[in-house]
Amino acid sequence: MGLKEEFEEYAEKAKTLSENTSNENKLILYGLYKQATVGAVNTSRPGVFNQRDRAKWDAWKAVEAKSKDDAMSDYITKVKQLQESAAAN
Repeated sequence: MGLKEEFEEYAEKAKTLSENTSNENKLILYGLYKQATVGAVNTSRPGVFNQRDRAKWDAWKAVEAKSKDDAMSDYITKVKQLQESAAAN
């Protein structure tokens, strides 16, 4: 299985993560997903009154130096960690 296929598989698995997944971890996954699928941030930062979208944009911006392949690999690793953590609880 290639990296892209494995990434797509884990993107589906991420949808089934526990509702108790922290916002911080959700933002990490969001940033890595956007970097893996879109690449570097291509929009302007949302305004101060749009805190949710601003946090998502910041999470994406934080990983913009990663290549798409590195972002995919990190995303897969993070989903695996969250699955293991949920299974341990």
